[in-house]
Amino acid sequence: MSSSKPDYLRRRLLQGAAATWLLSVSGVGVAAATSSVIAVRVWPSSTYTRITLESSTPLKYKQFALANPDRIVIDIENVQLNSVLKGIAGQVQTSDPYLKMARIGQFDPQTVRLVLELKQNINPNLFTLKPIAEFKNRLVVDLYPANSNADEADDPLLALLKEYNKGALEKDQPAQGPQAGKVGLDRPLVIMLDPGHGGEDPGAIGKRGTREKDIVLQIARRLRTLIQKDPKMKAYMTRNEDVFIPLKVRVAKARKLRADLFISIHADAFTNRSANGSSIFALSTKGATSTAAKYLAQTQNEADEIGGVSKSGDRYLDHTIFDLAQTAAINNSLKFGKEVLTRMGKVNKLHKNKVEQAGFAVLKAPDIPSILIETAFISNLEEERKLRTAKFQQQIAESVFAGIKAYFATIKY
Repeated sequence: MSSSKPDYLRRRLLQGAAATWLLSVSGVGVAAATSSVIAVRVWPSSTYTRITLESSTPLKYKQFALANPDRIVIDIENVQLNSVLKGIAGQVQTSDPYLKMARIGQFDPQTVRLVLELKQNINPNLFTLKPIAEFKNRLVVDLYPANSNADEADDPLLALLKEYNKGALEKDQPAQGPQAGKVGLDRPLVIMLDPGHGGEDPGAIGKRGTREKDIVLQIARRLRTLIQKDPKMKAYMTRNEDVFIPLKVRVAKARKLRADLFISIHADAFTNRSANGSSIFALSTKGATSTAAKYLAQTQNEADEIGGVSKSGDRYLDHTIFDLAQTAAINNSLKFGKEVLTRMGKVNKLHKNKVEQAGFAVLKAPDIPSILIETAFISNLEEERKLRTAKFQQQIAESVFAGIKAYFATIKY
């Protein structure tokens, strides 16, 4: 631990007091006579650990830090200890890089105290979320490492998340797009793979319980393996584990690593279980090309609210001016999407025979050709079965890889 521990503790105490004061004056988190905690979840990852407490009504809380050992203490008001809260200790994994253990008890008749013992110096980020989708009110506790040893040149994710939480994501973004040099000769083709959803956000769930976030991660890993075997290509992933990453951070990571292509991989659902087939989407700045495309963009853009992000004041891409570079990127996205769609049609039925467009937030890199792939409908019983098989996952990965090569062949790859 650093010698500035007293300053660190004072900062945490002040932030805890500020959080409580903000809750009291804004009304956010004001609870009824008694709130009932109905679910507790712990999501460890190499990037950060997230803890969520889901409740019938908004939770009011206070936080502060203690040392020797390092702990984050959260007092939750107007709550009674129940079996759900008691179960949090059993959810902490020994492999968690940040959280050592969790203890909980009834501190006084109206207050439950949660003590999080830490493995290293941590910057906690606490915020509340309003009900959305199947989730009720949530109190979110994100534990970020205060000091990162990660190689940011290869994976700037943690640094980008920190900037995002400060509301300053845009300041660290490069002004230019993909790196100079002829692709395949002077430098490798850089491809960012984006497995959708993750962590608190499971994505669509099939009738057999198949979670979209798991399937698309498996497909992305298979595609990465194919790409990395080509000496003219290099692949990165927005996430390579079960962790929630905000949409804008996914885009920012692609821009930070100066990607030439951005591929977001999904397996969506529809209210009608008979809907089936693979689809490719590109960004539209003028409205969706179909009602279905508009509906899909709306559901995908809700990922941040479902996965949970604090209202940090982040402005990155909210005010993007769609200039000539954006128009060129969209045109290239349509060309790229067509190459992939043609090849996917050989391994699965196509839902639409053309690349559709809508306002997908995750496709808004202003200078990177970007597509969103709906590999199949996880809500369709037969396609859910196929998505669970290694054979179909590999076929999808191979068809996308073939589409990448075909697209770059048209520009003298």
